[in-house]
Amino acid sequence: MHRIAQSWLVLQITGDARMLGFVVAAQFAPMLFLAPWAGVLADRYDRRRLLQWTQIGMGLQALALGLLTLSGHASGALVLLFAAILGIVTALDGPARQSIVSDLVPADQVVNAVALNSANFNAARLVGPAVAGLMIAAWGPGWVFLVNAATFAAMYAALTRIRLTRREGARRTGGLRDGLRYVRGRPDLWFVIGTAGAVAMLVFNFPITIALMVTDQFGADARSYGVLASLMAVGSLAAALVAARRGRTDLKLVALAAVAAGGTVITAGVMPSVPTFAAALVACGAAALTMMTAANSYLQTHSDTEHRSRVMALYMAVFFGTTPAGAPLIGLLADDFGARAAMVVPGMVSLVVTAGLVAAYLWARRRA
Repeated sequence: MHRIAQSWLVLQITGDARMLGFVVAAQFAPMLFLAPWAGVLADRYDRRRLLQWTQIGMGLQALALGLLTLSGHASGALVLLFAAILGIVTALDGPARQSIVSDLVPADQVVNAVALNSANFNAARLVGPAVAGLMIAAWGPGWVFLVNAATFAAMYAALTRIRLTRREGARRTGGLRDGLRYVRGRPDLWFVIGTAGAVAMLVFNFPITIALMVTDQFGADARSYGVLASLMAVGSLAAALVAARRGRTDLKLVALAAVAAGGTVITAGVMPSVPTFAAALVACGAAALTMMTAANSYLQTHSDTEHRSRVMALYMAVFFGTTPAGAPLIGLLADDFGARAAMVVPGMVSLVVTAGLVAAYLWARRRA
């Protein structure tokens, strides 16, 4: 709901696709620089307490942005600032949130747990954008931010009820450099992280591309924007439920899902009408979720306990941190060549990069 309202507010205030790209970039840029250090914190300290602090930070950010919007003081610069604040707190939150899954379930259930977590997340994505669209149309985006702020109280309360047993070897003193060395020596890990980052940078800018297709290409309203984002979540939820039945994941699945993500976004970009675009978004959601779940569960199940948070932090830094590079480029593409080009061109480049990473991995494996 927050991201839908944020994107809509930027377009409402500025009407500038490039500004929307910069706001999305500001939200994800901190992940690139802070997440690796946050992974060190999550390996050394209590992940539950770290998550409690980040819930407070994200809740206060949403509350402040909501009050500014309702009072009429929101501006493009302020939305940019609050997106950056949200990005900083999210960067600190991410590694602990991802790696705590392995603290909560046995090792042989991690793949299933990651998939169920994704299903839960995408069930919220299914409802959230549609509700956000209705709320924006009825009362404006400010109330969406306030509702979001209230939800962090529930998350904080849930975290107070979780009790984690400190597992043997789960907290070590190694730093960021040790984590980088570990990933560099594992071709399978850097292949997954690199592939996920490339696809994220080029394909996963859906808050921008859907908004641009709705406003520029189809001339639709906020309700349509929310419904289309929800339909994408339908595909994601279906893929998550399928993934939850898997007992394991492998590199082949990661590579195939990356190809599917690039192919489906190209397809969505050439759809001639809202109904066909909506159908393509369902496929986009399924491919994107399969890619994310496969990468996440592979890294969690194929990295050792000592380095898991740092591996997940590097994954998140690359996966979410590359968005700042992709978002402004997509905004520029849309301004110069239209909303369709902002989907088709990055999708084609994504397929080429994925093929190159597969070739690099196979070469490294032969040399090993």
